[in-house]
Amino acid sequence: MLDLGQSAPAHRNDALHIVFQRGKLIMDMQSRQPCVLTDSDLSQNGWQVAREKYIGHWAGQACFAVEIDDIVDVDAMRYQVGNLYHLLGRVEDSLFALAGRAAQLLDWERDHRFCGRCGEPMQAADGDRAMGCGACKTMLYPRISPCVIVLITRGEEMLLARNARFPRPMYSSLAGFIEAGESAEDTLRREVREEVGVEVGEIEYFGSQSWPFPNQLMLGYFAEYASGDVTPDLDEIAEANWYHPQDLPPVPPPSSIAGQLIQYHCRRSQSR
Repeated sequence: MLDLGQSAPAHRNDALHIVFQRGKLIMDMQSRQPCVLTDSDLSQNGWQVAREKYIGHWAGQACFAVEIDDIVDVDAMRYQVGNLYHLLGRVEDSLFALAGRAAQLLDWERDHRFCGRCGEPMQAADGDRAMGCGACKTMLYPRISPCVIVLITRGEEMLLARNARFPRPMYSSLAGFIEAGESAEDTLRREVREEVGVEVGEIEYFGSQSWPFPNQLMLGYFAEYASGDVTPDLDEIAEANWYHPQDLPPVPPPSSIAGQLIQYHCRRSQSR
C-alpha cells in the first residue's frame, strides 16, 4: 500500500502523518491503524510540527513523518506514547513497515545535520532522498545496515538461541551484521561459527524484512547443520539448543522474519 513513486505534495494539508515526540511514536488507541493520524488530528490537538519528512503515498494519500514540539501535551486517555515494538503483532506488516520507514527517515535527518567530512551544515537535496553539503558537495543517503538471520536445521529439529540481552526468555534464530567486504553467505557461516561453534552446509534463501531497530535489512536464510557441538559464546548467546517443532520454547511472533522462518520450517516438517 506504500507508493514511493509519487513526489511530495506542496503542503501537508489533508495528508496522513506518523507522529513522534522525543523519538517516541504516538498511537491513537481508538483507531484500527493506530500509528496513522490525520491532518485534523494535529490541528485539533494543537500539536506544532517541529520537523517533517515526506514518506510516500499510503492508500492514495500523501504521508509524512512528523516530530512535534517537546512541550506539547499528549492526551494520555486517547494516545499511547511508545516505540515501534508496541506495533508488532497489532498491525499488518505493511503498516509496520510504514511506521518503521518514518522513524528511520527522521532519525537519519537528525543524525546528519552536519557534514561528517567538513563539518558544515547539511541540507535536504532537491529531487533526491539525500542530505547534501553545500561546501564540499558530499551527499549522504539514508543508512541501511544489512544483516543475515538464519535458522539452522537438522532434520526436523532447529537450532534456537537465547540472546544474552533479551529482556525476557525468547529463543530465536541466529543473526549478525554483514561486515565490509563480506557476502551475505560469508557472514552467515562466520556468525554461526562465532556464536554457537557449528558449521553449516547447504544454504537456502528465504526472504527479507526491513527491521527499523534502528535501520536494518534482514536477509533470511535456512542452513543445514553440517558438524560441530553447540557451544554458545556466552557473550551474545546465553543459551542454544536443538528443538523439535512439537516442543518449542517461546519464539518470536510471525510479524518478524525470525518467527516466519520458524513457522515455515514447522509447516514444512509436518508436510513431509
